[in-house]
Amino acid sequence: MTDSATRTAEDMVAEADTGARNAGPFVTKLIFSLCIIWSLFQLYIASKLPGVLAQATGISMMANIVAQARYVHLAFALVLATLAFPIFGHRNKVPWYDWVLVALGSAACLYLVVFRFQIADRPGLWSTSDIVMSGIGMAALMVAVFRSLGLPLVIIGSLFLALAFFGGYSEWIGSITNYGGSSFSKAMGHYWMQTEGVFGVALGVSTSMIFLFVLFGAFLEKAGGGNWFIKVAISLLGALRGGPAKAAVLSSMMTGMISGSSIANTVTTGTFTIPLMKRIGFSPEKAGAVEVASSTNGQLTPPVMGAAAFLMVEYVNIPYIEVVKHAFLPAIISYIALLYIVHLESLKMGLEGLKKPGRQIGVLMILILFITGFLGMAAITFLVVGFRAMLEPMMPGATVYPALALLALAYLGLLYVASKFPDIEVDDPNAKAVSAPRLTPTFLGGAYFALPIFVLVWNLMVRTEYLDRLSPALSAFWATVTMIIVALTHRPIKAVFRGESDLVNQFMEGFREFVAGLEGGARNMIGIGVATGAAGIIVGTISLTGAHQIIGQVIEVISGGNLIILLVLVAVLSLILGMGLPTTANYIVVSSLMAPVIVSVGAQSGLIVPLIAVHMFVFYFGILADDTPPVGLAAYAAAAISRGDPIKTGLVGFSYDIRTALLPFMFIFNTDLLLINVGPAKAVMVFFVSLVAMLVFAAVTQGYFIAKSRKWEGAVMLLVVFMLFRPDFFLDQWQDKYTEKTGSEALTALEALPVGSSARLRISAPDFDTSVVGSTTVSFTPDAEGTGAERLEAVGLSVVEDNGILTLDEPFPGTPYYDILANDYDFYGEEPAQIEAVAIENDRMAKEIFFIPALLLLLMIVTIQRPRATQPAF
Repeated sequence: MTDSATRTAEDMVAEADTGARNAGPFVTKLIFSLCIIWSLFQLYIASKLPGVLAQATGISMMANIVAQARYVHLAFALVLATLAFPIFGHRNKVPWYDWVLVALGSAACLYLVVFRFQIADRPGLWSTSDIVMSGIGMAALMVAVFRSLGLPLVIIGSLFLALAFFGGYSEWIGSITNYGGSSFSKAMGHYWMQTEGVFGVALGVSTSMIFLFVLFGAFLEKAGGGNWFIKVAISLLGALRGGPAKAAVLSSMMTGMISGSSIANTVTTGTFTIPLMKRIGFSPEKAGAVEVASSTNGQLTPPVMGAAAFLMVEYVNIPYIEVVKHAFLPAIISYIALLYIVHLESLKMGLEGLKKPGRQIGVLMILILFITGFLGMAAITFLVVGFRAMLEPMMPGATVYPALALLALAYLGLLYVASKFPDIEVDDPNAKAVSAPRLTPTFLGGAYFALPIFVLVWNLMVRTEYLDRLSPALSAFWATVTMIIVALTHRPIKAVFRGESDLVNQFMEGFREFVAGLEGGARNMIGIGVATGAAGIIVGTISLTGAHQIIGQVIEVISGGNLIILLVLVAVLSLILGMGLPTTANYIVVSSLMAPVIVSVGAQSGLIVPLIAVHMFVFYFGILADDTPPVGLAAYAAAAISRGDPIKTGLVGFSYDIRTALLPFMFIFNTDLLLINVGPAKAVMVFFVSLVAMLVFAAVTQGYFIAKSRKWEGAVMLLVVFMLFRPDFFLDQWQDKYTEKTGSEALTALEALPVGSSARLRISAPDFDTSVVGSTTVSFTPDAEGTGAERLEAVGLSVVEDNGILTLDEPFPGTPYYDILANDYDFYGEEPAQIEAVAIENDRMAKEIFFIPALLLLLMIVTIQRPRATQPAF
């Protein structure tokens, strides 16, 4: 890889993520200073300092700034987008109109801070200055979006604005949504002056959570943690068949855990791994494609998952730990399958791995190391939990201090061990002799980088009788503080342990890494900041006009009410939008529009789709768009390094990602994959069965299993995949899953239903807008004994039986079914709303019985292909 290739790839990251303006020393220093101030501001509002300072100084503004933080957050994003991203080719200067936009954009945001009390005194009664500043802010935001993210999001936002202003003139739109149009004053106030539009949930999450996680990742990368990930991956997997490609997958997964950008992830790891892949025999396009598939999938990996995980917390209204739990299994399966695809490619090409000094590590030993590491971390966690539980009676609420002392001792111990090995330097992948480094010195030489990640995961996940989980924002804050300490101190402390004398230089190097992390975190947030603000326009239009009903009706008409067709359409929509939108904005747009439609169509089909499954479906396809030709920027970044064709790189990368595209469809119909209502023992079984299914599917896509597969063998393996992923499909053909009861029998069945068990209610009622009678299915789980009618009444469903018809009154406000039913169905029309049937699940054989014939078919394929194998499988 040449230096010009590196610069080209880095330029692409700058143009797409961080800003490519180079307008002289003054502007460079101004951008740098604003980045530093923004990052420090975000750390300030995430800490307890505002409250402490407000109490100490008596200045309420110290604490009130936290409540106004999203306005300041967007002001920074607008100013930096204007200064860092050139427009009309002005890359080497900042023209006068950009300075005007800087002033206007920041003024429009800070206006909401300075005049917040006056604005609060006139809610909904916007003054002329309110409307003028709102218009200026909206224009500045759209220009910033165009600069940093390109035209697609501007076009989409403009279409939704046009709907808000002119939708009232359409009889068709009015008949669907009852929307009569909006004046300029009403719309601007809705979008800018309150938290229904630009400053809504998405920007709030960006302010409180996303920035901190991105900043944490920037500190880890600048301090050397990213390079440590790469070197550990190379030392583990580099000597295996196709080792550099497998190391690219592993290092991209580890980097992706804390990276918010697939493009930056591609360049960070690809700069080293792509030349190594080419060296052992991968073509430029395949080398780039492996890195693209690995890097884009990095956003699927908890705990960070780009930024969408934090938005899911708000949109689905579940704890962050639940999002991580649901995302964990698909992410791990997807990455193991990608490793397998790389292995199959290496087998087909007869490739070898890198040379490695010392003892070679086989596949079995690698698995043992992974399991040992996982069990070791679990053991450490349990020991620390036990230690704090033992101390809790002696020092209630203060056991965090001895825990911090343990953390400090662990850090010093790991630094002492690391000081015995050479520092982990960035290797030149184009060196004449490249070998995989030894694992022990590589791992131990940077193991202290794992401590901040341990702090992050601990705070996010550990909860006991004495300990509460921290919020994602606080978890990221304390992990970032830990990472800052590591960045500032790891070099001088290692120098002390080594007996070196240049402590000042080592400390200054750590300080430079700290400052670079502050700058890098802010630069990485520019696009996310303006994207979440612009996405608020879409969300605000939906709340103002009911636009989701329009999109929903169009999609429902096209799909004919068929859930499979609907899912395919949503997947295509996500891919198309994702070609021009960052993952976060794509997720917000598509989930806001389509999640309710998928849930509704599924309910009409008798399938109750959990909302988290729908949001994960949209999120997965938004990520896949990053390598979808012809626009996939990650593919262009990888091609800049590999010197391959970017379109072909994207096509090959997408072919590798077909396995990821299969997962969302599977967990819509088999929620076991998301660990929904799955216990620990069953979770282990689901993991191994799903993993086998995904590996077999990967083998089908590659046309190679034990040997080159024949077409009929591929068809049989696809059947195996389907049987492993959807065993209930075959069971449903044999035994009915539910028995339906109507009328008085339905109430009797509900009365006999054990507490905690679920039944399904099929409800029919006239549509609120069209008066056409439709039906939907909802889940019902009683939590107390009683008659059927009493149990329904307890959840807000009032039922009257009349000649075998269970007439249903409108659900009570605040009850579980009010939002599901009352907004869409008319309970006061000529046709009565009623419970058509109650479906009780039958006691039938376990669906897992169909795993047996599936595995027997797979064994048959193995037996048939083995004689044709020309080389060992590993």
